[in-house]
Amino acid sequence: MALTAPKRKRKRRSKKKKLQSRLKRYAIAAGLAVVALFAFSVLWAGVYRVAPPPGTLVMAARGLGGDKVNKQWVRLEDISPHLVTAVIAAEDTRFCLHNGIDFEAIDKALAESKNGGRLRGASTISQQTAKNAFFWNGGGWVRKGGEAWMTVLIETLWPKRRIMEVYLNVAEWGDGIFGAEAAAQSRFGKSAKDLNAYEAALLASVLPSPDKWRVDPPGPYVRKRSGTVRARMNVVRRDGLDACVTKH
Repeated sequence: MALTAPKRKRKRRSKKKKLQSRLKRYAIAAGLAVVALFAFSVLWAGVYRVAPPPGTLVMAARGLGGDKVNKQWVRLEDISPHLVTAVIAAEDTRFCLHNGIDFEAIDKALAESKNGGRLRGASTISQQTAKNAFFWNGGGWVRKGGEAWMTVLIETLWPKRRIMEVYLNVAEWGDGIFGAEAAAQSRFGKSAKDLNAYEAALLASVLPSPDKWRVDPPGPYVRKRSGTVRARMNVVRRDGLDACVTKH
């Protein structure tokens, strides 16, 4: 039996209301998920502001892959100032000047690429800390978006000294070695607080690719790069580019 025009209209209105109700429920659920994710990220970053991260996803991946994970947490006061300066010189000379994401460095890298140069990374120490402490290696927009958000968050909640302290304790130096103390003990047989400028420059030189470049013994490229890092260390000290970490 065919529906009359009024009944067809009522049926269409009923379907429309059901669809609107469903979309409203989805929107509410999505909104609650965003609020929960925001609250969790703030709590997570807040905990790491005062407590050492018990481990990272990268460490877990190394362990599941069969590698022996060697990590030791130490306070920033127990890490050689030479290593702090060397890492700033090698990784992010504007660490004390930017707010986590260095747009000036990004613009410079893009300009160099447009002029025929190789597109280099412009990741800051803050971004690397966010990635190492909260995420995993590899690309993907999900990780990169989360990394950007956590970078902003830790720059808001943590002082620069804490960012450096966490970075130096979760960075990987190859062979499942995480943190400055484990790296110093494994590579030089001494504590991180006793590293000299030469040793610090060597460690900082391999950070971009710790599984590819070696400290013991350093190859020609690492030796050359460490010499460049030592020269930059002098500039960093001269211009006070490490003041937000070394002066307190």
